[in-house]
Order: sequence, then structure tokens, then C-alpha cells
Amino acid sequence: SIPTNHKKMANYDQEDNNRSKKRGVRAKGRGHNASMDIDERENGRGGIYDSVDGNGSGPIKSVEGWILFVRGVHEEAQEDDILDKFSEYGDVRNINVNLDRHTGFVKGYALVEFEEYDQAAEALEKVNGSEILGQNVSVDWAFIKDDHKGRRR
Repeated sequence: SIPTNHKKMANYDQEDNNRSKKRGVRAKGRGHNASMDIDERENGRGGIYDSVDGNGSGPIKSVEGWILFVRGVHEEAQEDDILDKFSEYGDVRNINVNLDRHTGFVKGYALVEFEEYDQAAEALEKVNGSEILGQNVSVDWAFIKDDHKGRRR
């Protein structure tokens, strides 16, 4: 014999299934609101995305500021070494130097953030190809808008 509460649950599921079949929609999963129509869901902000203004390619400002990606950083470099090199060109807001968990040394790259575009652009131009702790580094924008979406280089 099936307990009473299981019979009630089975009846509820059957009624919900019948309502869905009448509408021609069968929805499963958490968060499904059977009373909400598809048109009602799509009238909200769903499917509307912010776009990047302007045409062409070039650097993009992150939420925080203008971020430079520095490659070829010496494994024993510290944030102060990078800060000394980049602070000549403006106020550095933030520096991220990621360390290897096993060795404790720098992974070979760093992210340097400037608030102003002009400062970041000058730092990119002057530091790119220069040395930090005797090792040449290359500097580029961390975020770049690309015209050629979908094309491989």
C-alpha cells in the first residue's frame, strides 16, 4: 500500500504535468515557474547585453583601469622591482605577480594597472623591450578589442 502523502504528491505532479501539456510547454528543473509565459520572461532584460563602443581594434579599459600584461618577468622578481620600473610613467593602481605554488617563484608574467590611459600607453612604449633584473620583458595591453571576430591569426 502507498502512504497517503505519496499519493498526494503523485496527484500534484500529475496535475502539474496536465497543465504543462495544455500549454504545449514541458519544463523541468529548479526555478521553473509554470504560471510564467515565455513572452513574459523575454520582456525583461534577458538577451540584452552591453556593447563596446567605437570601431576598430585597440586597448579596452577594464572596470578598474588600464591594464598592461608584462611577459618575461624574472622568476625572482618582486612587486617592488616591477613597481620601480612602471611608476616612472604614472600612478600604478595595482600590480599582480602570480607565484608558482611548488617553487614559490614568479610564473613569468605580471599585470600592471594604471588609472589613466596616457600613463599606461607611455609605460607600454618605454618599458616594452627593456630589462627588469637583467631580463628583457615584453609589455602589451591585457584587454584588446578585435575587429576580426571569429578569425584565427
